[in-house]
Formats: sequence, C-alpha cells, structure tokens
Amino acid sequence: MKRIDPAALSAFLSVATHRSFRKAAAELGVTPSALSHALRGIEARLGVRLVNRTTRSVALTEAGERLYARVRPAFLDIRDALEDLNAFRGQPMGTLRLNAARQSAHLALLPVVARFLRAYPDVRVEIRVDDALTDIVGQGFDAGVRFGEAVAADMVAVPLGGKQRSAVVASPGFFARHVAPASPQDLRGLPCVRFRFSSGSFYRWEFEKDGEEVLVEVEGPLTMNDQGLMVDAALAGVGLAYVFEAQVSSLLDEGRLVRVLEDWCPPYAGFFLYYPSRRQLPSVLRAFVDFIKAPV
Repeated sequence: MKRIDPAALSAFLSVATHRSFRKAAAELGVTPSALSHALRGIEARLGVRLVNRTTRSVALTEAGERLYARVRPAFLDIRDALEDLNAFRGQPMGTLRLNAARQSAHLALLPVVARFLRAYPDVRVEIRVDDALTDIVGQGFDAGVRFGEAVAADMVAVPLGGKQRSAVVASPGFFARHVAPASPQDLRGLPCVRFRFSSGSFYRWEFEKDGEEVLVEVEGPLTMNDQGLMVDAALAGVGLAYVFEAQVSSLLDEGRLVRVLEDWCPPYAGFFLYYPSRRQLPSVLRAFVDFIKAPV
C-alpha cells in the first residue's frame, strides 16, 4: 500500500457521510467529477475499493465502512480542537450544523437561532429539516432537535422552547355538517385528517384528562405527512386535524378554525436539543447550549 496523506481522506469522509457525490462535492466546493477522481486515487493508493457507485446511490464497501468508523472520530477531534481556539477570540466562530423535524424547527428552533445569530454575528448555522430520526453523529451534525421520548438515552438533552400543547380543530363549515365531539371516543365516527410517519405507521391521537389517557386511531378521507398542510386541510373543511396549538392560535382567534376537546389536551414537555455526550463540545455548540439555558 502506498503512503497516503491523511488530509486527502477528507474527500472519502465527505462522500461516506453524505452517501452522495453531489452533496459531498457541494460541501467541499469541488465538482462531483473531481471528487470522484480524487476518491479513485485514494482507492488506488490503498489498494481496496471503499465505495460502490451506481447511477442513483453510493454505498460503502466493508472496507469503506471500517475505514469510516476508524477515521471519522479522529477528524471530529481535529475539528473540535481547531474550534476550541475560538475561546481565545472572545466570540465563537464557525458553523453550527443542526438536524430537526419540520415542526420542531418552525416552532422551537428557528426563533432561538434568530436571536443567537444576532448575538453572535461570526457564527453560521445550517439547519437540515428531516422528519425521520437521523443519526446526527454519522451524518455530521453537531446536534438535533426532537421530542424528548425520541432522544436516545446516551445523548445529552436540553429543553428548547418550553412546553407544547396539542389542539383538535376544524372549520366552522365542518361543524355545520357534523356534531362536535364531546369526548375522544366520539372521533371514531367523524372524518379526520390522518398523519402518517415516515416509517409508514399512522399517528394515534393522544388525549389525557384527570389521569385518564386515551389513544384514538382516527379514520378519514385524507392522509398527510406534513402538519402545516393538515392545517390547510382543516381550513378547507376536509376534517378534524390534530396539530400543535401554536400552529393555529391566530386562526382560532380569527374564527377561521374552531377548537374541540380542549380539556383533553393538557400541556406536555416539548422539544429538546440533543447532542453526543462527549467531554469536549465544539465551542460554537457550547455557546448555543449556554444561550438556550440562559433566561430570556
């Protein structure tokens, strides 16, 4: 095996992280063809194939997976060591990469990030919206934002955005045609807008009152995977929608939507910022965590 410059492995690491030559090339500021040529050079020097390429996908070989698992932590340590030099500048610098589900990004993350960027003008933040649970370490993110129950036990979790509350809503026209439900069980006879997870399963609507918890698997003519569109469907009179209260508060005030079962929807723990429990945090992530914890 010929000697290889460790810095050259950045091309392999980017392709392995993104599983895409196009995305890796954009990150490195080169063309996909130049990146592919560089990777072939690395493979030739190492004498093993690291990546299986097809016209639509990129997959690591067994050798590629082993190299990625060994080399990536070392590169992360180098990146963190360089970012720690920000402590000598007085203000954090660099890019903070965050992964969040769509509604957590809209309701909790973006308002905080906007204030954070005003406080730290030398920081750049990249938010990747992904409703599926993502391996934030394997995909190169500094942190993620999800509900508490979705956060792995080996992660550090910090509350973000306060408590949330759900709301069951429909249009006034809908209730001109249907009787409003008096209890969660009454939903079974009404058309509802269903939510399907990326896993393929349907979300069962959750209710609680006086210590009684009820899960209802609703039925209805429309299924979606975006809560913003579910609000639009409710406005159009398609059916009842189960969404975040913060999404529809202004529509309720305007009378464009009507709320039911409010006494069955208590507040609950909301979103959390989570990150690996490494001893040394990158300075820009440490600044963001401290910013979240600080009183507004």
